[in-house]
Amino acid sequence: MNQFDLEVGQVFSASPSDLDEAKPETVELSLIEYGAQVLQDEAEAILRIKDRLAPSFEHAIELLVECTGKVVVTGMGKSGHIATKIAATFASTGTPAFFVHPAELRHGDFGMLDSRDLVIALSSSGETQEIKLVLEPIKRTGLKLIALTGNMQSTLARYADVVLDVSVDKEACPLNLAPTSSTTAALAMGDALAMTLMAVKGIAPEDFARSHPGGSLGQKLITVESIMRSGVDVPIVSLNAAYEAVLEEITAKKLGFTAVCEDDGKLRGVITDGDLRRSISKYRESVFEKCARDIMTTSPKTISSQSLAVEALKLMEKYSIADLLIVDHATRPVGLIDLKDLLRAGVI
Repeated sequence: MNQFDLEVGQVFSASPSDLDEAKPETVELSLIEYGAQVLQDEAEAILRIKDRLAPSFEHAIELLVECTGKVVVTGMGKSGHIATKIAATFASTGTPAFFVHPAELRHGDFGMLDSRDLVIALSSSGETQEIKLVLEPIKRTGLKLIALTGNMQSTLARYADVVLDVSVDKEACPLNLAPTSSTTAALAMGDALAMTLMAVKGIAPEDFARSHPGGSLGQKLITVESIMRSGVDVPIVSLNAAYEAVLEEITAKKLGFTAVCEDDGKLRGVITDGDLRRSISKYRESVFEKCARDIMTTSPKTISSQSLAVEALKLMEKYSIADLLIVDHATRPVGLIDLKDLLRAGVI
């Protein structure tokens, strides 16, 4: 045992009322073992609330789906910090939400709410004074109320339309006092609500991207449409374009390729610098008598404008290509993207 090991760890299991009578239990735990025990206690707390999921969870999701306003999350103290994170998770996954301090609700912030909104209130005891004082105004406004509490017989539980049981057997605290397992359980339940609602709403990656425009996450969720080149920047020739016209288009656009399209704009193939070299080797002196349809490569790789830029990168890496055409629902080229575009956008 080294100097940092807990030779005498005083571990209490007590409530405030009997703390004076609590006797320390001497244990020998290394720092790693002590930390592992905390993690074990919190993991078990989450698994226990998972086993207690009931139809009330389904009812809560139904209320969230039916909510046409905002989701307002509130809590006091450590529960307030958890409530803030839950609100942020809802907001980032397609559900308008924000945190309001319960004390501020009583001093003007009720003006931020209307009858279309839904309130999620967190209180382990269900008897937090600041929460209790806003329950009557919440119900009077006609707001639906979902409670996350460890006390199913509490005042908060009685006022709620739906009660979700987040009770824990003990806190992961040597005194069984500091909110640890209980806040972890409440946070996990909030995540379960938000992720289930996200699945029910069918939130797509591009929807998620709109809520995460910055940072590395935002870069991963950039859509092709936001960085693609379009209009005159896209090299295009017709099926019957002469060899000289193909060469001129590739040279003018400086991308090393051109799309080959029918008269209605539908993509039929591409011609690259490599195709030009191969056509010279194949046709020799008669190469200038050939048109685009004779030298193009059919079935080129394409992607839609609504796809993620990282998906475009994966496709380009898989087929070892530096450029990718973006097509619409009728397979007409509407843009292109190359590795330099992905580099500038921070995708690479």
